[in-house]
Amino acid sequence: MKKIVILGMDFSEGAMNALHFAINVSNKINANLMMVWVDKGNSTNTVYSNAFDPRLEAKKRFEAIVEEYKDELTGGKFLYKMRNGKVHKELTNQAKYHDATLIIVGTHGTSGFDEFWMGSNAYKIVANAQCPVITLRYDEDYNKPINNILLPLDSTRETRQKVPFVAFLAKCFNATVQILSVYSSNVASIRDLVDEYAEQTKKYLDEYEIPYSTDVAKVGNVTDGTIKYAKENNSDLICIMTDQESAPMNLFLGPYAQQMVNHSPIPVLSIRSKSIYDYQTK
Repeated sequence: MKKIVILGMDFSEGAMNALHFAINVSNKINANLMMVWVDKGNSTNTVYSNAFDPRLEAKKRFEAIVEEYKDELTGGKFLYKMRNGKVHKELTNQAKYHDATLIIVGTHGTSGFDEFWMGSNAYKIVANAQCPVITLRYDEDYNKPINNILLPLDSTRETRQKVPFVAFLAKCFNATVQILSVYSSNVASIRDLVDEYAEQTKKYLDEYEIPYSTDVAKVGNVTDGTIKYAKENNSDLICIMTDQESAPMNLFLGPYAQQMVNHSPIPVLSIRSKSIYDYQTK
């Protein structure tokens, strides 16, 4: 079955930025790209309400995008879908229906239709999606390759579950995985556990001949420390774990994931533990 990448689309500048990124990813993983627009049922608030049917306008815009970018999408074909309801539910349901490999959304959008991805909407998609989700800030340029993928590791068992999908992407992009052991505690046993997970990750990447680097970061605020490291080391993607449940030791779950999604100027790949399996075997 052909892989599918789902792209949240509200036709804003931010969404078009995300489109370039999504085309790049779809080409690398040989996937079809499905753009999804959601009619939230408040079309009377749009600038189109007096002259156009928003769904008809959305269809016209989709067709214009397909015509303009069809030659750039070489890994698969363009698809588009219009749904009704709450943005995060409709987008994640569409991804579930198609067993999507990945969802890509901008974290903020401004268009005549609505500001679909602003604020908590992007994180709601992250929190509800069964598949991995990449979120991108609307004001950054993402029309560039992924050369370095930052893989921060903490002391939780879940942290290792990021590795298979990161390895899958790294293989597709010929990217280097930046293994970062994150220390937020001075307790030796906790640091030893992080180091052990880093060693396991290195062995996994060696098995698939994926290049990597290793480093250690002592941080106070996990989100700020990770973003700071990513900026200083030319990371093109940050991978974190996310879940509805959180605990004091779960550095990249719950509120930390939300902070990362909302504040990172670098694309964030969020993965829930339930969605993990070995992409190397697909």
